[in-house]
Amino acid sequence: MSLKSLMVHLELNRDNQGVLAVAAQLASRCDARVIGVAACQPIQVLYSEGWTASDVILQDRAEITQELQAAEAQFRTALAGKVADLEWRSMVTYELLADYIASQAASVDLIITGKDMGADMFDESRRTNIGDLVMRAGRPVLLVPEGITSLKLDNIYIGWKDRREARRAVADALPLLQLAGKCTVLEVCATPQVKLAKARVDDVAAWLATHGVQAVGEAVAGAGNEAGYFHAELLSRKCHLLVAGAYGHNRFSEWVFGGVTQDVLLDPEFCVLLSH
Repeated sequence: MSLKSLMVHLELNRDNQGVLAVAAQLASRCDARVIGVAACQPIQVLYSEGWTASDVILQDRAEITQELQAAEAQFRTALAGKVADLEWRSMVTYELLADYIASQAASVDLIITGKDMGADMFDESRRTNIGDLVMRAGRPVLLVPEGITSLKLDNIYIGWKDRREARRAVADALPLLQLAGKCTVLEVCATPQVKLAKARVDDVAAWLATHGVQAVGEAVAGAGNEAGYFHAELLSRKCHLLVAGAYGHNRFSEWVFGGVTQDVLLDPEFCVLLSH
């Protein structure tokens, strides 16, 4: 598998410089096309007898049109001359924005979006719930925090759990791992489980080797909160990209992801590839 079609998600009225720069970088390296996408919910007005809000609705639609046009202009300006095949898609919808973004993902190999920093967490009209997007997309989602404008592949970590989501994430990340040529498979566990965990990560490393990726398996004992310990390990090791399975079960997944997944959605230090 290779990355031949990328989708970059732009948030309205936000700084999308990082996601656009990463999309341009990957598209150039992989000779991929790029689809830009944005969505917005219109204002929802409650009507009462003898009263309408047509002026409010018209003003809201005019603002949405301007915001979507500005996002498209940002997308085309950032990628013009860098990517040969560009396409823009946008929608005004009453549905969850994550649902629309996910519905466009059938034609791409990877979705690139900004990290969910928790801002405007109750404003569903402009903010896409990244947890919902990851759970619905059926494609790997690359999260790029603000301030990062390139995808470094020198220091990649795979956050391993012996679960379906982790196996799916490693398979989905294979094109990026092959670009890097190396990675570390890391599992943090209770002290009595270290030997079994080492056998598990060595199996993953052996599988990656068959695909041309030089991988090292590490099992580390973490006392207390294993997720917190793992997160601290990534920071101390100067992780550039984390590959991890997304663990959640419903549309409130941003809150129930738990453990490492919840931490990395909010951490601004490095890029994260999530798969479910």
